[in-house]
Amino acid sequence: MADEKLKNQPQHRQAKLAVSEVVTLALLFALKGANTRHFHRWLKRDYLPLFPSLPERTRLFQLFKRYRHLVNEFLADSTILGVTDSFGIEMCHPVREKRFPDRKRLGRKGKSNSRWIVGGKLCVVLNKLGLVCGFQTATANVSDTEFHTLLAEFEK
Repeated sequence: MADEKLKNQPQHRQAKLAVSEVVTLALLFALKGANTRHFHRWLKRDYLPLFPSLPERTRLFQLFKRYRHLVNEFLADSTILGVTDSFGIEMCHPVREKRFPDRKRLGRKGKSNSRWIVGGKLCVVLNKLGLVCGFQTATANVSDTEFHTLLAEFEK
């Protein structure tokens, strides 16, 4: 599916992996949900014959970051009926907030579901089949009204 959707994507002349291969590996990483080291070790051990020019771990995850905008190619089509919800993702307990310097913390302190969290928020739009049509992320200190721009895309 990734090959078909991304066959017209330009590729850098020195690239060893095609864009569709990078996106396939990124989707596999999202589905597996493992640590980056464990994922790369597993990938090298089990799938090296399929990806013989696999870059080293940090370079691979830099490629994931570079091509993350292509995720929108794999979102489902919206339907007349759908649902949206935002929820907080706690990355650190608020009591332990001061133990981590600001430069190392990924999220911010804010309220989600009537309780304080330190982390981020994720807003997801689902169609009537339960497939993801759109998503947006923000830090925990923003209001849910920040996600109205995402919902405006599905107004019609």
